This record gives sequence, structure tokens and C-alpha cells, in this order.
Amino acid sequence: MRRTLPLTLATLLAAAPAAAQPQPAVLNIGIGGAVTSVDPHFYNASPNNSLAMHVFDRLVERDAKAQPYPGLAESWRVVSDTVWEFKLRPGVKWHDGRDFTAEDVAFTIARTPNVPGSPGGFGGFVRAIEKVEVIDPLTLRFHTAKPHPLLPTELASVAVIAKHAAEGALPEDFNSGKAAIGTGPYRMLAYRPGDRTELARNDAYFRGAEPWARVNYRFIGNDGARTAALLAGDVDLIDQVPSTDLPKLKRDGKVTVSEVEGLRLIYLAMDHSRQAEVPFVTDNDGKPLAANPFHDVRVRRALSAAINRPALAERVMEGTAQPTGQWLPPGTFGYEPEVKPTAFDPEGAKRLLAEAGFPQGFRMTLHSPNDRYPNDARAAQAVAQMFTRIGIRTEVEAVPWASFSVRSNRQDYAIRLAGWSSVTGEASYALVNILGTFDREKRTGASNAGRYSNPQLDALTARAAATIDDRAREALLRDGVRMAMEDVAIIPLFQLVNSWALRRGLSYEARMDERTTAMGTRAAK
Repeated sequence: MRRTLPLTLATLLAAAPAAAQPQPAVLNIGIGGAVTSVDPHFYNASPNNSLAMHVFDRLVERDAKAQPYPGLAESWRVVSDTVWEFKLRPGVKWHDGRDFTAEDVAFTIARTPNVPGSPGGFGGFVRAIEKVEVIDPLTLRFHTAKPHPLLPTELASVAVIAKHAAEGALPEDFNSGKAAIGTGPYRMLAYRPGDRTELARNDAYFRGAEPWARVNYRFIGNDGARTAALLAGDVDLIDQVPSTDLPKLKRDGKVTVSEVEGLRLIYLAMDHSRQAEVPFVTDNDGKPLAANPFHDVRVRRALSAAINRPALAERVMEGTAQPTGQWLPPGTFGYEPEVKPTAFDPEGAKRLLAEAGFPQGFRMTLHSPNDRYPNDARAAQAVAQMFTRIGIRTEVEAVPWASFSVRSNRQDYAIRLAGWSSVTGEASYALVNILGTFDREKRTGASNAGRYSNPQLDALTARAAATIDDRAREALLRDGVRMAMEDVAIIPLFQLVNSWALRRGLSYEARMDERTTAMGTRAAK
């Protein structure tokens, strides 16, 4: 522009005081869950995925209602029962200016299930792919062993990375920025674990430049501190709004609250990895139990019946959650209306324990994060009290997410409070990743920290995944929901309502998948 301006006007502009120049728009976001890595394939956790959405793109994207739409792929089609063809978007550039091609996608698919040290990765999303065939720089075909109608849906969870930047790279190379070269709307400037990630706008983004020139993506784990930061103007947007602060924030004329019923389930997972004694489980005299009590379905049913879910939703979560007996909210693909929340029945729970050989109960520790989910430690304390009332004397150890996630995924805990968001909006996501038998070769059970295993359920899940007809596939998925819940594979507690609070003058498109992004934040109209 300056080259075409008259010299006198250019001189005047250069001499204008700094205050007269437009200032770059900076967005400060305060998140309640810690980002543990910039590597988008390292850990399938919502804070990591939210950050990754800024830097990387996927072949298929999901909107705020979890519906798919074209991303780096312009289109896709079925070539045969076991072949999908994807046409890539032309003209897309990596942040360093190099061309995005099909070779990058092939490299991504190969790397996704093979990230060193991953505590729970993305292998389940590419488990069906047996071969990637590069047809030309903008065309590739995925070959599967069986029909796999969910492939586009599953690929919406796999961030595409640059082969030239990430070949041979470890997670720490992404954290340093060396390998964190994406095609996304923002470039990574700096990552400080436990503090923040600094991002700069990608002006060459193929969908057009975002309004925010800079984004500070801050971790503020303490609920009160997060709210205080918003009210003080230190941040513009916070997620995981504390339930205790919601009424006050909704009345505050300087704040806007955005909410949606989410896909996040809060549940309990029990250890199935051991046959003999389990850490943090003893008899009433403090001696380790000879056998793992969680292998007895009567014990699992007793634990479930001991929980007063309406009380958790109303008192602990203060109306920001819905009691549930499965992992999907009503209206999603595979939701089973016949599976209700287990009725609160402490006397029945005691009888089940007696039948299982524990008339006097036993002792255990329930582990929970204290900075990952809304009211996570409070919910764990409430559940522990309920267990204690039926004779299972339960202590709670609540620790920061960064420590909890590592220890949980190496089976250090007997029973843990966890969360799972079915971002695909259908039942197989959980059936494969948290209920499927852990198998690195088959790429199932990637987030199955408790190591639950049910071969019948695995077989049913595989049949559903290979069923092309939507109606028949949904029927199979509902069967899977019933089977898993009858066996008490996990103990569902409640579904979260996702909420964000932001300063007046901004709007946020509330997402069912609870992702917190600068891209969803705009100046209010």
C-alpha cells in the first residue's frame, strides 16, 4: 500500500504518533486443564486437542455440534468396500511456506500410533487403515481390511503434521517449536509447561486470517483464580466455569456466559490389570487383599448402587451436570434409552458386597485429578463418602492432572475418577478407546487406563465398525452399550454441561466437544 501512496501522505503516516496506529488484537484465554504437550499425537486429552486445533488442521473437521465438514480434504468418496479416496485442498501451505501434500498425510497416519512415551494416544482412529496409497500430491487412498464407514469421522480426530518438520521428531521437539509446523490458523511462538502457550496469527491461512493477531493460551488450574482473572480483565475468556461462580457471572453486566450440553462423561474406572493384590486396596486391618475385588461384577455393581447420582448433579455440580448410566447424552448415535442411571440403593449394595465375600467391606483409595474437570476433587470426595457408608472405607488422593494422567495410564491406581468426551458424537469412540481391550497391535484401548477386557464386547464393536448400513450399525452399538453397562465396565456418574465466560463485547460458540479455541471467539455483533 505504501508504495502507491503519495510521498507526502506516506511521510505524514510515518510521523503520526503511535497511539494513532491500529493496535494488534490480542486474545487472552484462561483454561482449566493443563496442556501436557504440543505434540498433537502424544495424548488424547481435551486441553491438548484444543491447543492443537490452533496450530494443526485435520482432513475432516467438526463443528460446534460435532458434525463433520471438509478440512484439509476437499472431498472423500468410497471407491470400494475397503477403499476410501480423499481429495486434498490445493494451495495449502505449512507455516514455513512449504506445500502441504499427500505425503504429509501418509507420514501422519504412520506416526500417529507410534509416539514414544504416549500415555494414551490416537492409534484407535487409524486402526482400520492397512495401507495408504498416494495417487498424486493431492489425492490419496486409504485401504482397510474390512468395510469401515466411520473412517472420515475418525480422521477428524487426527491432526496432520509436516513430514519435513516432524520426521524423527519426539514430543519434546514439538514442545520446543522445532517440529510444531502446522497449516492451522495460528503459529506457535512459545510453550511453557504449566503456564501458557503463545500463538501468532497465520496470515496465510487457507480459510482467511483470524481477527486475533496474538493469542495467549494460559493454564489457570485454580477455579477461583480463573474467575478472578476474568473479572480483573487479565483474561478475556475462561472455560470450565466454576459452578459456584456461574450465578454471579450470569448476573454480572460485564460478563457473558455461553453454555451447551456436552459430550463429556465423568466416570469411575477400576483396575482390571491385576489378578492378585491391587495397590491402594486392603482389608480393614490394612493388609493387601489376595485377589483383585474389581474382577467380581457384584463388587462393581455394589459400587455403582452406592452412588447417589442426583445428589452429585444437584449438590456437588450445582445443576451443571446430568446423572447418567452410559457414556452418551440423549440424541446421539448409539444412545440406548433403556440404559438408565443405576438406582441409589445402599442396602442393596451391602448385600452384593456380602455375596461377593466382603460382608465387612474393605478399604481403598480413590484417586482423582484436582485441576482437570469442574469440581473433580469435590465429586471424588462425595463419592468416597458414599462408598464408606456401605462399608468400603475410602480415602481420596487428588493430584494435579499432569501427575495424575501419567500415573493413571501406567495402572498405578486401584480406582480413579476420569472423564471421556465422545467427540465423534457416536458410541464406538468409547467402545474402541476406553472399553476396548488394550492392544497396541490392533490399536484398541488406547485410553483404557483400567485395562478392562471383554472379548464379546470387542467382537461386537468390530462388527459394528464394519457395518455399512447406519440403522444396523446403530442397533449393534446400542447392544454394545447395554453389554458394557450390564458388566459395569466403568461406573458412569454424570454428563457435564459445558460453559465458558467471557468479557462483554465478545461472543463464544459453545462446543459440545468442550474445545476452547480462539477461532470460536469473536467480537459480539
